[in-house]
Amino acid sequence: MHILLLGKRGQLGFELNRQLAPDFELTSLDSSQLDLTRPDEIRTVIKTIKPDLLINAAAYTAVDKAETDQEQAFAVNAHAPEIMAVELAKFGGAMIHYSTDYVFDGTASKPYRETDKPNPQSVYGQSKLLGEQAVQNSDVAALIFRTSWVFGEYGSNFLLTMRKLIQERAELSVVDDQVGAPTWTFDIAKATVLILQQLEDSPDRTEKTGLYHMSSAGQTSWYDFAIEIARQLQQQGEQVAKIRPISTVEYPTAAQRPAYSVLDNSLLAETFSVNLPDWQNFFIKNQCG
Repeated sequence: MHILLLGKRGQLGFELNRQLAPDFELTSLDSSQLDLTRPDEIRTVIKTIKPDLLINAAAYTAVDKAETDQEQAFAVNAHAPEIMAVELAKFGGAMIHYSTDYVFDGTASKPYRETDKPNPQSVYGQSKLLGEQAVQNSDVAALIFRTSWVFGEYGSNFLLTMRKLIQERAELSVVDDQVGAPTWTFDIAKATVLILQQLEDSPDRTEKTGLYHMSSAGQTSWYDFAIEIARQLQQQGEQVAKIRPISTVEYPTAAQRPAYSVLDNSLLAETFSVNLPDWQNFFIKNQCG
């Protein structure tokens, strides 16, 4: 299976590239090699490489900036995946695409299932929803994985920001009334590889295509996530900041975040026998930057 991975320098793409490389024929591209705001470039790359599978780990993820940079957000998150899907379908290529818990409005009181109605409250969420719908409505054989609160040791994310600030400051304030499931890029990549290995052995690789939720087990707030990061650093002998819980109202942002965006992952487990670990099952390296 020849895989084309897009977004290899992003936080998820970096981890996917690392875990896919030993077992698959892999071509990996970053934004300097393929500009997802240029439709003709996307078409040319896909026509030239003709991958058996395209994994789209590229995304516009600057949630607040997207509110004023709408054209860029929709180009990367909505229009680019549609172009990929259309081109792949022309020669029977397949696709894996990642989406987000931010397609929901956060008013639920129990984990969201794939059948629950999306209602994104931000431009970022709207653009990601349009992207996943475009892939679903195309003729391409696709797996769409919605994940949540993604973090890792590479790129830009909550873990890296908190690790730095917790060691630099005496006190921090972190929102405690938004609830979700922080999901480690290592676990997303591992689950993806396990699923690909299953599909390689399947006589009909299109049998299990569709939309699945793929996030860590359990749930927490941003505040308690920060507390866990501080705990791990403290165990490594570091002095850490005092962390104070605050409400969303006390920390206004340009984009509205869902107050509750925990995902129900039971369909993924039933279909592929894949379960991601609890959100606390991660280890951080003690380094700033």
